[in-house]
Amino acid sequence: MKTPLGIPATLGADSLHSELRSLISASRQRLAGAVNAELTRLYWAVGERLHREVLGGERAAYGSMVIDHLGTRLAAEFGRGFEAKNLHRMVQFAQAFPDAEIVATLSRQLNWSHIVTLLPLKDSEARRFYAQAIATEGWSVRELRRRIEQKTFERTALASSQGTGIDQALAHTESSGQLSPGLVFKDPYFLDFLGLRQGYDEADLENAILRQLEAFILELGRGFAFVERQKRMVIDGDDFYLDLLFFHRRLRRLVAVELKLGRFKAGHKGQMELYLKWLDKYERQPNEEAPIGLILCAEASREQVELLQMQQDGITVAEYWTELPPKEELERHLHQALIEARERLAARRVLMAPGRAGDELGEGEG
Repeated sequence: MKTPLGIPATLGADSLHSELRSLISASRQRLAGAVNAELTRLYWAVGERLHREVLGGERAAYGSMVIDHLGTRLAAEFGRGFEAKNLHRMVQFAQAFPDAEIVATLSRQLNWSHIVTLLPLKDSEARRFYAQAIATEGWSVRELRRRIEQKTFERTALASSQGTGIDQALAHTESSGQLSPGLVFKDPYFLDFLGLRQGYDEADLENAILRQLEAFILELGRGFAFVERQKRMVIDGDDFYLDLLFFHRRLRRLVAVELKLGRFKAGHKGQMELYLKWLDKYERQPNEEAPIGLILCAEASREQVELLQMQQDGITVAEYWTELPPKEELERHLHQALIEARERLAARRVLMAPGRAGDELGEGEG
């Protein structure tokens, strides 16, 4: 057999072609990444300069007119990428991410389309969350838009408020380069795709999840791998059954999931603690971290969850919704829930601050 050029096609030639093809593709990818990083840093520098020199102080009144004029001139010299509307986006970029060091890191991980998608977000913590997710999970722009539409940040922030909060979870991930468990779970989970009818029981819920396992894992988030349903545990001669068992690849942990039809009850914590202790003793591998648990309830009982300090024991409680309200109602609900969660977290941090307990005791003695 011969190639189109008449050269004999040997096994060695095919192997060499494959190797050279891989080298060329890898080089092109690195080159594209370097170009993207340089463009991102350039856009930030342009935006920062315009914000500081044109839109700051007394010049703010006519700054927009100046940018329009500069956009016309720069676009004529360097192309449409520097039109006025894009210059305004660069200014927004510099305002949203004022730290040059953070921008230098982002430039290696996000492209300009990612950044433009993040700019309309008003919450700086949300921008930080999504930027970190893009960097660690490799989201495309399409995936990013889908996650924003599904309120992934708000739901993750609500779940993490049971522990140290999403700000500390992000700080841990950024400093260590390792995913924090505080960024893994959400509250609530949207399970409208299950198509459950009124009157379903826990077995119906579990079976529906297994029928739609791919969609369920997509809602859980990247990194989850299904291990087993109705995991049998024998303790003191009695049989116990865990509803669903997953493994999270990036956390390197088993994740136990229990499904509850009604409201969360304090007794559910003890049950999950027992399951996690058993998994830690009998199923955990030498290179794995300690198992963690997720209790999915129809209603979360916020005060009980807060008093029990569930996340200190590696347990998160979250609601699941089998039907979603209209978009505006959903946004209002999550917005208000997030405000209340942040207030509870702030109050908890005040109580846990060093010296706080001693000050209160001192006041009482007086």
